[in-house]
Amino acid sequence: MRSAVDSSFDIAFWFSDTALENNEYLQPQKLHRLLFLAQAYFAVAFEGQKLMPAVFIAEEVGPLEPNIYRAFTRGRPNIEAELFLSIDVESFLENIWRRFGNMSADRLNKLCNGTLAFKKAIKSGARSEITLDEMMLSFTRADNTPAVDQVVKPKLMRTQEGKAVAVAAWNPTRKSSADPSPIGAVHLAPGQRKLEEPRRSARPLDRPGGLGKGGHPRKQFKPFLPK
Repeated sequence: MRSAVDSSFDIAFWFSDTALENNEYLQPQKLHRLLFLAQAYFAVAFEGQKLMPAVFIAEEVGPLEPNIYRAFTRGRPNIEAELFLSIDVESFLENIWRRFGNMSADRLNKLCNGTLAFKKAIKSGARSEITLDEMMLSFTRADNTPAVDQVVKPKLMRTQEGKAVAVAAWNPTRKSSADPSPIGAVHLAPGQRKLEEPRRSARPLDRPGGLGKGGHPRKQFKPFLPK
């Protein structure tokens, strides 16, 4: 199953830019904990799909993505990334930021380091991989983390007609006998089909007017010229 975005840098840059819009410098530790939370909650909400093609490892300070860590060693890297994410992905990230963005790095460390997925990996030694399956199991149980329905709003997918449809959280232990469809399936009316918002190509950061919230370019207004 392919990931929702092409690169982990797409998500890292989104969090960094969102923090700047809120007059906050995003500390490296906080960035990695947000990436970890986003990957875990996305997998739970969308039945095992990866948000990004990332690998998380357990370090004493907490979970981190080693490629992002190396690239950001000297600040934000000069790497081309997708500035315009799909509406579904951006809506999901806004939910993650709304729930965890105001937390300090120390509080996020405590939250992430208390998950079963991290504890199991760190027992195997530093730099041990935290598997996606373990992340899903840990965040589905939600022993030390908010439940997925407390973080992710259900309106993440739309039909061909533009109507919102709910996506249920993945639950490996519960399935209704009256409904043979897979848990978390999107139910559409006859003739409807699920569509993903088309991706838009990246544009230069120095486009006149700059970028607004969510990475979208600000509108440009032409001066009125009398005929």
